[in-house]
Amino acid sequence: MTAIESPCILVCSIDMKTGFCFGCGRTRDEIASWLTMTPGVRRAVMAELPARLETVERRPRRETRRARMARERGIL
Repeated sequence: MTAIESPCILVCSIDMKTGFCFGCGRTRDEIASWLTMTPGVRRAVMAELPARLETVERRPRRETRRARMARERGIL
């Protein structure tokens, strides 16, 4: 079994204004169907997440896995 990449940072709460999760930026439907999506569809959703997260009212209180990996690689 292979691991499926996920943007989840365990901050699971939906912004009622935008419908996006405060932690990862996905919608409820995307979260529910994540495991059954094709890798291409998951990548397309993940490409939209940074822009979505800019629209939510509050930010996650901890460093995301994606941000930590980028920091460790020296990208940020």
